[in-house]
This record gives sequence, C-alpha cells and structure tokens, in this order.
Amino acid sequence: MGRLFGTDGVRGVANSELTPELAFRLGRAGAYVLTSRRPGARIVVGKDTRISGDMLETALVSGILSMGVDALRLGVISTPGVAYLTKHLRADAGVMISASHNPVADNGIKFFGGDGFKLLDETEDRIEQLLEDGARDLPRPTGDKIGRMYDEPAVETYIRFLLSTVQVRFDGLHIVLDCANGAASAIAPEVFRRLGANVTVIHAMPDGVNINVGCGSTHPYIVQRAVLAHGADVGLSFDGDADRLIAVDASGEVIDGDFIMAICARAMKAKGLLQGNKLVATVMSNLGFVKAMEAEGIDVLRTAVGDRYVMERMREDNAVLGGEQSGHIIFLNHTTTGDGILTAVQLVQVMVEAQQPLSQLRQVMKRYPQLLENVQVRDKRAWRENEKIQSALRAAEEALGESGRVLVRESGTEQLVRVMVEGPDDKLLRKVCGEIVKVVEAELGV
Repeated sequence: MGRLFGTDGVRGVANSELTPELAFRLGRAGAYVLTSRRPGARIVVGKDTRISGDMLETALVSGILSMGVDALRLGVISTPGVAYLTKHLRADAGVMISASHNPVADNGIKFFGGDGFKLLDETEDRIEQLLEDGARDLPRPTGDKIGRMYDEPAVETYIRFLLSTVQVRFDGLHIVLDCANGAASAIAPEVFRRLGANVTVIHAMPDGVNINVGCGSTHPYIVQRAVLAHGADVGLSFDGDADRLIAVDASGEVIDGDFIMAICARAMKAKGLLQGNKLVATVMSNLGFVKAMEAEGIDVLRTAVGDRYVMERMREDNAVLGGEQSGHIIFLNHTTTGDGILTAVQLVQVMVEAQQPLSQLRQVMKRYPQLLENVQVRDKRAWRENEKIQSALRAAEEALGESGRVLVRESGTEQLVRVMVEGPDDKLLRKVCGEIVKVVEAELGV
C-alpha cells in the first residue's frame, strides 16, 4: 500500500478510510514506538469537534491501553494545545484527532513526540512498518499491567500558557473571533476576554457536523462581513483545530500568513527577539513578502510547502519565526508547532505596543499579483525533464526579470502540474502564465 502517513498525520474519510480498526492499530503501534511501556508511561489524546472524534478516540485509546500505556484524555482542544500539554505534562507522546480545515466527513490522527514536536519521517515509518507487518509480535499485557484511562482537565493550563506569552492588555479593542465551530470555540473567546478585549464571537457553537462549514479561516469573507457590521478593530479567523489564523483589519482587508509574519518579524527584530534576523517561509509565500523582509534587513529562508518542512528548517537554522501563507505560523520561542490562537495574541500585541491599527501595520509589505493555474497531466513529474517545458520556463523567467518569479511544482495528491507566476505587472503575468500552461498541456496534457 502507499504511505499511510501524509504531510500531516494519517488522514481519510472517517469510518471508511480512517476506520476504528485502523485507529486501534495506530494506538497500539504508536504506543509501542513512542513509549518505553514502563509503568506509568502516558500518552495524551485530544480531538476537535467532529462527530467522528468520539468513535476514533475510543478505538485509539483502547489500542494505547492494550499496550500497557496510560491514556490521558484532554477532550476537545486545539492541535497546538495537545503539542503544548504533551511536553508540559511530561507525557511520552501526544495524539490529536482532527482533519484541521477539512470537511466534517474527514478526520485524522496526528502524533507528537514527548518534546511536543511532530514526528520525524523515520519515526512515522517505524509505526507504519508495524502496521504493515500486522503488529503480530507486539506484547499483550494482562491483569494490572493493562493501561488506565484518565480524563485530564488541562485546557485551563493551556489557556494560562497562551496568556503568559503576552505582556500587554487588550482593553478598548473590539475583536471579532470566528472559531469555525471547532476547537477554538471554548478557548479563544476566553483568552481574549481575560486580556480585556471587547469580543464578538461567531461560529462557536459546535454540534459535531458544522465544523468548518461556511466559516473559519478558509472562508475569510465571513469574518470580513462581521468586522464591518460591528465596526470592530480586527477580525481573527481560525480553522477547525485552531492551528491557523487569518486576520482582517478594520476596513475588511484580509491579512494572510505572509502579512502576519511580516508584521510580527519587524516587531520582533525591533525588540531583539528575531534570532539571526531571519525567518522561514515556503516557496508559496508572496514575492512582495520576501522583498519587504529584505528591505527590513530580514533574511527569508525558503522551504517546500508544508509546516513540517518549515519546522525542520527552523530547527536546522535556529530560526524562531516561520510559517505559511495559509496562516500556519510557528513562534518557536513560545511553542513547538503552529498555533492560531497564539499567533492571534502575538499579532494583537504588536497592534497595542505600536499603537497602530492593523491597516497601518500591513503597509510593511505590498502583495504582488500572483497567478496560479492547475494543469491536468498524464505524468506529473515529467515536466522536470521535458526540454520544451524547461525552455518555456526560462523564457518566462527572462521576461519577468528580477521583479517576478515562476514556480512550477507537481501536486502531492493529484495528477496535476501547478504553474504559479508572480510580479508587479498583472498583464505580463497573464501572458507568461498562459504560454507556460499551453506548452505543458501540449507536452503532457491528458
């Protein structure tokens, strides 16, 4: 079979692809690989608000207990909450049951090591190999050696951690929070209220099936409307497991991950907190962001798309800030993974300290026009060795010069080649992109 673990854990349609049986086996294999199975070994387990979360949690916890490992159930909590509490509670590992911003039918299982970081590929491979081998030789403890299950009411501990990362109060600010009917629903409003903000909350009534439905960070126009309707100072929109943030300023302009990183990076540099005056971003970050950071004396280190690649590069290069245009931002001086609520409080803190509205702070960068076309192909990797396509790419790069950029990459899940061009001249972008797409279709199209 193909690799079970993707870029963000094991994903699939709940009860069809991601079944309770698979969750049980993942619990056993994960407990075997990630713990010593000594007396008192523990794994923390959290979930978002999906209806399938209870089903998968029950199976996963059963697998963990069957290995003689205790399971600490956190209940509904954000993915970064699980990462933080895994380390804080000194557990051997953590597991989050969530499919992030995906539809309710999907779900996922994501492991963290005892240090709160996502697992390395080789560790996931060890777990996956056990599943492929049928895990026949794994131990089956009996009697008092079977693991115990505990409910761990640790959400308040996570909230106190988030509050500890802020040195100012938000009194006088009117903030709209879109909680996506997900894991942020009971956490984000509490955090911002304790910080003194006047909070308007939308989509914070999860019923098991309304997570991400017409709300959250993948639907920023919703929080835009709410900000304008309420005359708020800022809107903050999370996804289902609250590891991403998209913001909106008082005029309704969307502030994506590039803007958030640019705003926070400049503020951190001014305070001497941006280690090495560098940050990490993916190849999808806007060229305007890169040029703005260069103007601020900040180096941008590029990685492949995916927060795990961002984190790997951050750790390799001792960077404390990194993220993606999608709003998945990592503050490594505070925590071990992207955290939407943490990012939100850091962003608002910059507003308060600078005594500037978000509309003014966003002027740190200018977004370059960006054009993205997906081309259905027979072989998504063949573009790399095709001379006609490579010639078209060279011609495009020459036409755009230093003020523009061409990026071609294959889809990770579909037979698609993605063609992205960006630069200040929208008319030239359309011409250049169209020429590349035409050649790719002629050479590789279905």
